[in-house]
Amino acid sequence: MSTTPLADQHDGVLFDLDGVLYRGPEAVPGAQEALSRLKSQGLRCAFVTNNASRSAEHIAGHLRELGIPAEAEEVYGSAPAGVRLLAEHLPAPAKVLVVGSDSLRSLVDAAGYETVRSADDEPEAVLQGFDPTLCWADLAEASYAINAGAQWFATNLDRSVPRERGIAPANGAMIEAVSFGTDRHPKAAGKPEPVMFTQAAETLGLSSPLVIGDRLDTDVLGGNRAGYATALVLTGATTQQQADASQDQQRPDWIIDSLEDLFTGVHRAPAGSTNGRA
Repeated sequence: MSTTPLADQHDGVLFDLDGVLYRGPEAVPGAQEALSRLKSQGLRCAFVTNNASRSAEHIAGHLRELGIPAEAEEVYGSAPAGVRLLAEHLPAPAKVLVVGSDSLRSLVDAAGYETVRSADDEPEAVLQGFDPTLCWADLAEASYAINAGAQWFATNLDRSVPRERGIAPANGAMIEAVSFGTDRHPKAAGKPEPVMFTQAAETLGLSSPLVIGDRLDTDVLGGNRAGYATALVLTGATTQQQADASQDQQRPDWIIDSLEDLFTGVHRAPAGSTNGRA
């Protein structure tokens, strides 16, 4: 247990969204106050999310609707990261089957690719991201294209997402469904890769950022891989017991019950840790 508030130990905070600042359409209690207080204290904040179904402008607008101060340039999402990953392996103007949101499709179009909706169009790649309206037919088209030789990319591999009614399947779960139909696995962008964290920190000029998330396998692992301090908040997908059982790079430096604990000095290392760097 430490007594110095975490907000006083860092020059900025990199936030996950789902389960940390909101659950579905509702803000997590205390999120508005925490962001406003951090910014009033001069700490730079960014939002690092595996959500690939909405644009940065849409995400920032949603946060503002919830009373959370945010701008589009503070949002670092897995959809642009997925398009960058695609471009590293396949140059435009190749045909790409986009299995995901209209926002993701627009990013692929803007990068110069020809987006298609059917395996019959003979795409050279499949880019898969989360969208709540995806159905079996969409996953089947991805399977047909991949089995025909298309390269396969994913914006992220999140298996679950906290929603207002509880925990629901996310992009990684649908990736698994396509894997069953192809016996293949995609190249993935987004967390737990460290790129979005380092990009956000470098853009904001942070030397000692704190990464806050609710998942060990994406937020904590990605933050640790980037070399930053990590805090797991227990308002989302992970329990105290799971945090205490975490190992290696999925082990957070700190555990907090809520974002209010950023200012109180009430934070603790996982069970068995001898200091803050777990």
